[in-house]
Amino acid sequence: MNNRNKRSNPDCELYRALTTLRTPEEFHRFFLDLCTQAELNAMEQRYEVAKMLHAGMIYNDILAATKASSATVSRVNRSLINGEGAYELSFERLKELE
Repeated sequence: MNNRNKRSNPDCELYRALTTLRTPEEFHRFFLDLCTQAELNAMEQRYEVAKMLHAGMIYNDILAATKASSATVSRVNRSLINGEGAYELSFERLKELE
């Protein structure tokens, strides 16, 4: 586990609750209840940035396409390089569904 996640509890019931959700609509409703609209928008933006970085796009194109800050693009890039690998796992699993 990297330093930024030291205070996070992987045994928190929240993560088990997520496994009970079955459809994108259920996840969307759950996150609408859990997060503020700003938090949800930020997470959606970070995921889009991650997809673009994973696809090999350059920072300037990502900044223009997403309106994300350079700090956000940099933070997501660090997560892709030094994170837990969950972005890549989701990309692989979504590709398998296609």
